[in-house]
Amino acid sequence: MQILKFAEPDYFYALLAIPLFIILFVVMRSWRRRAMRRFGESALVKRLTPDISRSRPVLKFILLILAFAFITGGLANLLVGSKLETVERKGIDIVIAIDVSNSMLAEDIKPSRLLSARQAISRLLDKLNNDRIGIVVFAGNAYTQLPITTDYAAARLFLSTINTDIVPTQGTAIAAAINLATEAFGENEHEKAIIVITDGEDHEGDAIVAAKQATEKGIRVYTIGMGLPEGAPIPVYDRYGNQNGFKKDLSNNTVITRLNEDMLRQIAAAGKGEYVRANNTQAGLDVIFDEINKLEKTKFESRVFSDYEDRFQYFLAAALLLLLIEFAIFDRRGRRFRNVNLFGEKK
Repeated sequence: MQILKFAEPDYFYALLAIPLFIILFVVMRSWRRRAMRRFGESALVKRLTPDISRSRPVLKFILLILAFAFITGGLANLLVGSKLETVERKGIDIVIAIDVSNSMLAEDIKPSRLLSARQAISRLLDKLNNDRIGIVVFAGNAYTQLPITTDYAAARLFLSTINTDIVPTQGTAIAAAINLATEAFGENEHEKAIIVITDGEDHEGDAIVAAKQATEKGIRVYTIGMGLPEGAPIPVYDRYGNQNGFKKDLSNNTVITRLNEDMLRQIAAAGKGEYVRANNTQAGLDVIFDEINKLEKTKFESRVFSDYEDRFQYFLAAALLLLLIEFAIFDRRGRRFRNVNLFGEKK
């Protein structure tokens, strides 16, 4: 088995220019036809320019577009995994359950509770070394955002997509998040930890029971409180991202969301973990991770590709061949080949 990946995938953004090239080509062809009609009647112009090919410019353009695509692929540099080996690692399994309910949009922690949590998780990824991480998001229910993995690049990608719109129902189901995170670990003997990042407004209950059940399976539950006890209003945004005031209740009073520290302390105590309140300078993950790092790291094996071979030369060779073909095709037919109709043009 071999694995394929690109060393510089960002170069593929250049392919977004292809539709622009096509539009420009069509516009230029249209402008040329109008200019020829102003010059004279179509039949007369064709008789005066018998060597002009109508289809060759299109073929040459297609060849240039294909060459451009292959050059882009060459710059992205396809890598083929050529050597697979089993390596031994030592680490901890961590699942982060992050609250994505609307209350996490409150800005008592700048820039907001949710953005602060995402930034803190990103900093945590910088510190991980052979540890496996998974991400669960929750509001009215809990969903797996990222299964447990050592692919930190994938974790960053999934982390960047987290917002309050990715769950269909609102609420704060902490118990559901803990239960789903517990299931995400699977059956293994690794040290396991769940980090719940929320403002603690549990609308479903049973979170303490869920934390106790997790400890029975050898999982520690840590909690990080996002927000301040005095609370803050919940911003409301339109579909364009513009703020339209703050969320109000049925009596038209502004809703204030407050950090429920008592609840989060009880969950952490039941889960044999610790509770930390976030602030504007750091979101508590540093303290939590230091505690998790004290746990015994478990050895596990993983099969990884240790050697890759470059395959960019095939893309560049294909591009060069297409460019040579394009160069060999002339817009005009030579006198010798005037009667040769390779491209199916009507006479």
